[in-house]
Amino acid sequence: MKKKLFFLAAIIFMIASFSACEKIKEICETCRYNVYVDGIKDDLLTYGEAEYCGSDLISRKAAPDINILNKVTKFECDN
Repeated sequence: MKKKLFFLAAIIFMIASFSACEKIKEICETCRYNVYVDGIKDDLLTYGEAEYCGSDLISRKAAPDINILNKVTKFECDN
């Protein structure tokens, strides 16, 4: 009976130690919003530089570019 309880405890410990959420939280990158005017990056209009992590990083990368007249705002990260 002790072996069964030990085996069950070991399985529960292994399941608890392998979490998908931890891997998402580990992913961090330095990113910013870059604005391109007529296809040329304008450094004066760059904003929001910070370290983004986890689901916040994933959702910002998945968002589409913002187009207003001749300006395109892109969320870009350093590799």
